[in-house]
Amino acid sequence: MSASSPTPVTGTTGARVLVTGAAGFVGRHVVRALREAGAEVSAVDRSPHPDVPTVVGDLRDASVRERAVVPGLDAVVHLAAITSVLGSVEQPEETTELNVVATAGLLELCRTRGVGALALASTNAVVGDVGAGVITEDLALRPLTPYGATKAAGEMLLSGYAGAFGLRAPVVRLTNVYGPGMRAKDSFVPRLMRAAAEGRGVVVYGDGEQRRDLVHVHDAARALAQAALGWPSGPVIIGGARSWTVNEMVAAAREATGAPIPVEHQPARPGEMPAVVVDIARARSLGYEPTTALADGMATVWPDFRPDGSGAVGGGAGVSGGSSR
Repeated sequence: MSASSPTPVTGTTGARVLVTGAAGFVGRHVVRALREAGAEVSAVDRSPHPDVPTVVGDLRDASVRERAVVPGLDAVVHLAAITSVLGSVEQPEETTELNVVATAGLLELCRTRGVGALALASTNAVVGDVGAGVITEDLALRPLTPYGATKAAGEMLLSGYAGAFGLRAPVVRLTNVYGPGMRAKDSFVPRLMRAAAEGRGVVVYGDGEQRRDLVHVHDAARALAQAALGWPSGPVIIGGARSWTVNEMVAAAREATGAPIPVEHQPARPGEMPAVVVDIARARSLGYEPTTALADGMATVWPDFRPDGSGAVGGGAGVSGGSSR
C-alpha cells in the first residue's frame, strides 16, 4: 500500500488526547492520525502546532506540564524527548531531566487529574545489543547508552503507575522511523536524500549487509494513536514488515530519487550491531499492520529534499519539548 494514503485509525469519537512533542517529526503525524480517528487533540511543545491548541513551553518546567495536563483528558501520547544517542552521551543530565523527570511529572498529573492513559514512545535501545538475535518484548532491559537507559526508566515508571494506580500505560517501542518531514533529521535516510539532492555519495561502514528495521511514520503514528485509544499496558514493538540491508536502503533511495548516490565503503565501526531484526507479532495481535513498502516510503521522503523544492511534504520537524522527534 502506498504511504501517501495512510490507513485511518478507528477510535472513539470525541476522546480528548494530549500529544507532547506534537510539532515534531512524528508528533505532527500522530496529531493527524488522532484527529482523523475523531479525537479532540491538544498539544504541548516548544513550538506551536499549526492545527491544534498548543501549550508552548519546555516539559522540564513543571508549570508547563500543569497547563497541558488538564482534567477531562482521556489520554496522553508522550513523544517529547531527547532522542539523540550521541546527544545523550554528551548531555546525560539534560537527557534524564526530560526523558525521566518530566515523564514522572506527567504520570503524576495523570494520576491526580483523572487521566486514564499515557502512551509512551520508546525504543528498542532499551534492550541493548542482542547481536544477530530477534528483538522481542520479552528480552531483559539492558540499555547501553544514557538515551536507552532513560527510555527504560520511563517504561518502568509507566509499569509502576499501571500496577499501583490502574493507569493504562502502553509503551510503543519504535524502530527507525522515516517519512515526510525529516528535513531536520540526521539519520541514514535523510543523509541519502541530501546526497541525492547535492549530487554526492554516502559513506557505508562495512559491506552494507548489516540489517536494519525501518517503519514509515504513517504506520508509527497510527500505532501510537491506536495505543492511546485502547491498547493495554506494557511494551509493543512497532516496526516494518521486514528488516532491510543498508545496501537495499541505498538501492531504494536511488529508485525514489533517480540519483546515482555513489557509495564509499569504510571499515566497520567497533560495536556496530550486525542486525536489527524485530518481532512485531504482539503489535499484529492488537491490530497493527505495516502498510508501507520501502520503495514507496522513500518516495514520500524525497519531495522535502528535492533541489527545486517542488512537491515538499508538510510535517516538518520542530523541537519537541526539548527533542526533535
